Amino acid sequence: QMQLVESGGGLVQAGGSLRLSCVASGRTFRTHAFAWFRQGPGKERDFVAAINWSGDNTLYADSVKGRFTISRDNAKNTVYLQMNTLKPEDTAVYYCAAVFGYGLGQDRGEYEFWGQGTQVTVSS
Repeated sequence: QMQLVESGGGLVQAGGSLRLSCVASGRTFRTHAFAWFRQGPGKERDFVAAINWSGDNTLYADSVKGRFTISRDNAKNTVYLQMNTLKPEDTAVYYCAAVFGYGLGQDRGEYEFWGQGTQVTVSS
């Protein structure tokens, strides 16, 4: 099993920034790919961003492209999501997910391990 713990969520005004962190434990970090998903009130859990196991390839949902950046620090077993120019429609619970292998999948069914989520609220 791999345990994932997210942090960094909070309340921010539109146009502001937040950085989410996801600390992984229990499995070899560098052999896993990671992604961020989000679930707004009354909505499905949607793909946000993914990073492959070496960190040299990333993928983003169109809605966040150019505003969000996913990265990883293999020395710290941590994945980050830097979120800039936040909008009220970014309000959601953000979840970190992991899968063994190369990664970059956009389907939540492809991911084996999930964190508990961190709430991000963007006020207008």
